[in-house]
Amino acid sequence: MATNCFTLSSFVVRLVFALVLVYASYNPSGYSLFHWAEKALFGEALLVTPPFAMAIVILLIGWTVYIRATVRSLGTLGLFLVAAFFGVIIWWLIDLGWIGVDSLSVITYILLFLLATILATGMSWSHIRRKMSGQIDVDEVDE
Repeated sequence: MATNCFTLSSFVVRLVFALVLVYASYNPSGYSLFHWAEKALFGEALLVTPPFAMAIVILLIGWTVYIRATVRSLGTLGLFLVAAFFGVIIWWLIDLGWIGVDSLSVITYILLFLLATILATGMSWSHIRRKMSGQIDVDEVDE
């Protein structure tokens, strides 16, 4: 039964992987796959290298796994509600004056963090729901 044990640390591991995935794909610092692709594809010379291609493949695998699990576990309505929930949190923090609307990079980092949180929640939702309700999710398998 230890394999079915879901704890806060289980969620944190999923969140850390989601943060790596999101921030490696794009972040305002200039060090991300987006910026690497921009230089490789639109720089002075086309610089598509094997490490660049491998980075793209690895991140695409990560995005596919996280998005597929998130959409399947939360559904369209769940995704809308989670996005609305985090949207209201950002609005509230701006309204309180804790986040300045003039700081685009801070807002971008916060939005990326919330995106990673949504992905980690999607990856964990079946476990969380089972803990809260006692119900187990079973995927249909076509044979």
